[in-house]
Amino acid sequence: MSELDNDVAVIEVHNPATGDLVGTVPVIAPDDVAAAVRELRLYQPEWEAIGPAGRKHWLLKMQDWLIDNTEQLAAVLQSETAKPRVDAIVDSAFAVDILGYYARRAGKFLADDHPSPHSPLARVKSLTVAYRPYPVVGVITPWNFPLAMPAIDVFPALAAGAAVILKPSEVTPLSAVELARGWAEIGAPPVLRVVTGAGATGAAVVENADYIQFTGSTATGRRIAAACAERMVPYSLELGGKDPAIVLADADLDRAAHGIAFGGMFNAGQVCISVERVYVEAPVYDEFVTKLTAAVAALRQGADGRESEHDVGALANENQVLIVQRHVDEAVAAGARVTTGGKRTGVGTFFEPTVLVDVDHSMSCVAEETFGPTLPVMKVADEAEAIRLANDSIYGLSASVWTGDKARGERVARQLETGAVNINDVFANLFNPAMPMGGWGLSGVGARWGGASGLRKYCRAQAMTKPKLPTMGKELFWYPSDMNKLVIAVAAMRAAGARGMRRIDLPTVLRLKKSK
Repeated sequence: MSELDNDVAVIEVHNPATGDLVGTVPVIAPDDVAAAVRELRLYQPEWEAIGPAGRKHWLLKMQDWLIDNTEQLAAVLQSETAKPRVDAIVDSAFAVDILGYYARRAGKFLADDHPSPHSPLARVKSLTVAYRPYPVVGVITPWNFPLAMPAIDVFPALAAGAAVILKPSEVTPLSAVELARGWAEIGAPPVLRVVTGAGATGAAVVENADYIQFTGSTATGRRIAAACAERMVPYSLELGGKDPAIVLADADLDRAAHGIAFGGMFNAGQVCISVERVYVEAPVYDEFVTKLTAAVAALRQGADGRESEHDVGALANENQVLIVQRHVDEAVAAGARVTTGGKRTGVGTFFEPTVLVDVDHSMSCVAEETFGPTLPVMKVADEAEAIRLANDSIYGLSASVWTGDKARGERVARQLETGAVNINDVFANLFNPAMPMGGWGLSGVGARWGGASGLRKYCRAQAMTKPKLPTMGKELFWYPSDMNKLVIAVAAMRAAGARGMRRIDLPTVLRLKKSK
């Protein structure tokens, strides 16, 4: 962090592969965050009032902008992350996909519900549940996907009718700034603001917004949950993960090896749902390790330019490298063996794609979230042991099961304590917004997406009743109290909702009436 001539603090953004300075962003002070939220509140009612169709117009214009500016967005993203070119393109494509999904379906997802009355007696009322957006949604995103992460929360919130204040990671803020630039360039209503800065800026978002969507570490998520509880505002947290992969003896080992290599090494392992633990049934363990080692060793690592040449890029910062190195070193010191990789490349923050074998649950590489390019592999006796060890974690974000028997795969999946399970695949749930994405245990609270739930989470449910028949006089239970009316009402309620002779047996009520 440094200061400009006018004493405004700025954050310098460096390319992790080269160390080059690639941009700066201002540090937005807490008072300025509060002012931004107040301004968003002024514009939000009109944004809500134009309805899903009106918002769809602007969201699809933003989708066009994302498509038209893909090259520029990829270049900015690469500059601040050192991602391979392919990964940078995927970020933008993912944003386009999720935006289109919710823009086109918001009208259906936000339509009033008209639940059926629970009893014949209740049919005198018309029941409606309306979905009204929180005025200002605060979105706080991590550094690993600096364009996709904002997009997957910002656009559903906007589609729901909320205004959004976005605080990106101070490590990779440039892509979010581009997102705000695009929103302004299409001439959209001023209901999206990006505020850059570090912890104090994020805390100010939590202190002022009406709903908080946070993605990041479990430690920070705990603090945000406490702050939201103090203010009595709702929140959704997607936190750490330590996702297990179970390879059963009847699996297609080639597919499993390549899929797990991808699941563990995509974005240099810096994905919340990266494969971070692998359990392999004993009969195929040696063969699988050989195949996985070959798949990981063949990966091309380096910094791309505008052409795609590499599979795995750099880690986001030096701190992340130190975590990965510690996990590998501690595992080796405790008896683990490296079959490929295991060290820094000597350039920037690159760390070699690594496979570790002979590991166990006492090691940090298995117990702690690594968020880097490592795959610890463990031999298990059978399916039951694999399930037990997979569930032996404080995290529960997602998992994968690899088997030649889909029914067996589903049976195993239903025993795993995770929010999502992919059978013979990785990340598949991430590309299906009709499915909820949420973690169990210390992996979070609430979920993203899930079709209509992905919009309704940003709304307050409002229950309304209105009479179906003309209303006259007083209702049966209104004052003054009348036991004769109570007997009639209770008899009707029991007849409509109870069972057997109890439906018409009223001795208790009659005794109460008599005692009066």
